[in-house]
Amino acid sequence: MDKELQRIADEVEMLSGKLSALKQEIGKVIIGQEDTVSQLLITFLAGGHALLEGVPGLAKTLMIRTLANAIDLKFKRIQFTPDLMPSDIIGTEILEEDHTTGKKFFKFNKGPIFSNIILADEINRTPPKTQAALLEAMQEFEVTYGDKTYQLDKPFFILATQNPIEQSGTFVLPEAQQDRFLLYIKIGYPTQQDEEAILKATTGTFKKKLNRVISGDDIVRLQQLVREVSISDALISFVSDIIRATRPETTTDAYVKDWVDWGAGPRAGQAMILTAKANALLEGRLAVTLDDIKAVALPVLRHRVLVNFRAEAEGITSDKVATHLLSAI
Repeated sequence: MDKELQRIADEVEMLSGKLSALKQEIGKVIIGQEDTVSQLLITFLAGGHALLEGVPGLAKTLMIRTLANAIDLKFKRIQFTPDLMPSDIIGTEILEEDHTTGKKFFKFNKGPIFSNIILADEINRTPPKTQAALLEAMQEFEVTYGDKTYQLDKPFFILATQNPIEQSGTFVLPEAQQDRFLLYIKIGYPTQQDEEAILKATTGTFKKKLNRVISGDDIVRLQQLVREVSISDALISFVSDIIRATRPETTTDAYVKDWVDWGAGPRAGQAMILTAKANALLEGRLAVTLDDIKAVALPVLRHRVLVNFRAEAEGITSDKVATHLLSAI
C-alpha cells in the first residue's frame, strides 16, 4: 500500500510540474488574472465546463485561446450570433454520391462541437433553440442527430463567454443550462500594475510563442487523480450544510429566507467537492482542506442560487448570500 501511495505521489508531482509549466505558458500572454486562470484549470481537472463573464476588453477570448494553444488538444471557436442554428454547431447531413455505384446517400458532416476544447464566444447572443443544442453535449458528452448518437472525443470542455452589460440582441441563459456549467467565473478589471504591463506588452512588435506543454492523456489522468483526492466526512457534511442552507424551505437562516427564491440543488454539492479536490491537486496536495472549499464556493454557487426581486433591488447578489453562509456555518 505504501508503494502504491508513493507511486501516486510521484505521478502527482510529475503532472503538477506540467500544470506549472502550463501556467507559465499562459502567463506569457495573459498578464495577471491568476485566480481566473486557476479556476479554468480547476474546471479542466474536474472534467466540467466554465462560463466566463466580464466586460469587453478583459481578454476572455484570448485567455481561452491561449489555454487551448498550450494544450495538445483539438480546439474550435464558435462565434454565437442571433442567426446561428443548431446545425451550425452539431453538424448536418449532406447528400453524397458513390462514384462506383452511382447510388446517393446521406452522410453526417460533423460540426465544430466535435473537438476537445470549444470556445462558445458570446453564448448569450444566440436564441434558446441554439443554446439548447449544447445541453446534451455538455451533460452526456454525446450528440444525437436523427436516430443516431455520436460520442464526443474526451477530454471535452466547453468554455463559454458572455458580456454582462449588453442587453440588445442577447438571450439570458436558462437556469437549467447555467447549471450545466461547473463554474461561473467573473473577471474583474486588472490592477494598475497589471494594466501598465498589459499596455507595454501589447503595443509593441514582439510576440510571445506558446509551447504545447501538456497532452490530452495527461488531462484525462489528472481527472482520474482528482477523484482519488481524499476529503473528510466532516468537510462533506460542511458542504451539505452549505447547500441545504441556500434553500429557503430547508434553511434556518433568516438572511436566506429574506433574499433567496431558489437554492442550489445536489449538483452544486457535487461540483463543490469535485472542484475543491481539483484545487487541492492543483496545489500538489492529495487531501481537501476547508480553504479549498472556500476557494471554489462562489463560482460554484453564483449561478445556482437565485435571489428574489427585492434582493436585486437592494443589491443583494448570490455571491453575497454564499459569502454570508460561509461565515455563518
